[in-house]
Amino acid sequence: MSEAATALERDETTERQEQRAAEPRVVTFGCRLNAYESEVMLQQARAAGIGEAIIFNTCAVTAEAERQARQAIRKARRENPHARIVVAGCAAQLDPEGFAGMAEVDRVLGNEAKLRLDAYAPGRNEKIVVEDIMEAEETASHLISGFEAKTRAFIQIQQGCDHRCTFCIIPYARGNNRSVPVGELVRQVRVLVANGVREVVLTGVDITGYGQDLPGQPTLGQLCRRLLALVPELPRLRLSSVDPVELDADVFRVLGEEPRLMPHLHLSLQAGNDLILKRMKRRHLMADTDAMVARARAERPDIVFGADLIAGFPTEDEGMFQDSLDAVERLGLTYLHVFPYSQRPGTPAARMPQVAKDVRKERARQLRDGGQAALRRFLESRIGTTAEVLLEETDESGRNKGHTEHFAPIRVDGGTPGEIARVRVTGIERDHLLGEAV
Repeated sequence: MSEAATALERDETTERQEQRAAEPRVVTFGCRLNAYESEVMLQQARAAGIGEAIIFNTCAVTAEAERQARQAIRKARRENPHARIVVAGCAAQLDPEGFAGMAEVDRVLGNEAKLRLDAYAPGRNEKIVVEDIMEAEETASHLISGFEAKTRAFIQIQQGCDHRCTFCIIPYARGNNRSVPVGELVRQVRVLVANGVREVVLTGVDITGYGQDLPGQPTLGQLCRRLLALVPELPRLRLSSVDPVELDADVFRVLGEEPRLMPHLHLSLQAGNDLILKRMKRRHLMADTDAMVARARAERPDIVFGADLIAGFPTEDEGMFQDSLDAVERLGLTYLHVFPYSQRPGTPAARMPQVAKDVRKERARQLRDGGQAALRRFLESRIGTTAEVLLEETDESGRNKGHTEHFAPIRVDGGTPGEIARVRVTGIERDHLLGEAV
């Protein structure tokens, strides 16, 4: 290659790098709903022409989540002195002045503003764009054509929550329950599938509350049934976190009748002791969860369950904590999301007698250890079986990474990213399965 050609190639490479640097990017904290909204935010920021920007889509579920966001913001400013720093999401909604007071931050957007094109306009002067979330009445139905470099996509079916659990600040960041009409969701799913998405995950703040504010009050199960019937080309549908006591009868029927609804439910369980559940102001007791798990297994014997669990909730003693440990074993919970209780000012639980922080951390460790042991047993039980695997990307070793229908992570020899491959499970490596395409 000539020196001129080499110089031209070097110049073109530099130009491409500069173009990429001038693009906005989104850093996502927290839940699957945030993952969906981050895709919307990225599209809106690009369309607004914001240029080089780092947008933080924050989480407020724990004090630690906020601390991590602030730490990441400071680091981003040190490493990107010329980029605009935009802070959005739940933590920004709850404490806009606090984030605006950070020297690193150029703009703060609330949960409504972060989804709007005008909020990213480069010439906009306001530093804080945060509306009263409790007055929000609609869920913005932003259509996204696909998730970058992904074959799985999340779609927001509802926003907000009408319940007030004593530990939870999220309704004050997200507002009350508001649902997206079925027809709009069908349209979104059709576009996603046409653009290569092979699995759609229904997400929201409280998806079992779906439809209560819509004409005719369609339920979550009815939505699943209609999506699968009206988008027959969708290979896989999956649910995000669900309330154990609010799953409607149609969810169970669809589980039993429709293999395209994946056999994996993640339960918003929070605790395994009835008195703690009452003090949390949850809608279920453990008998409700036991009955729900049994009913789901009767419809779909191979179904697996995950759960959210809080360790060290105020007033929790050793016996109450043991009930949570026992529930992991009794219910056969496979994937645990464990959080040490985080005291949130303004919530009723913050005024209850607190468990010492070191005890909370130790109980969280024990729950995580129990979850890891349960996951290991489940993964071992899959060796020698076959699975339908959504292949998502190729790792550094040349294997294709993906998830089985039970959401078990797996690395596969053979197959092509973007396809759903039939895979023979051959072993385990750390926290994931190994397999060969057949």
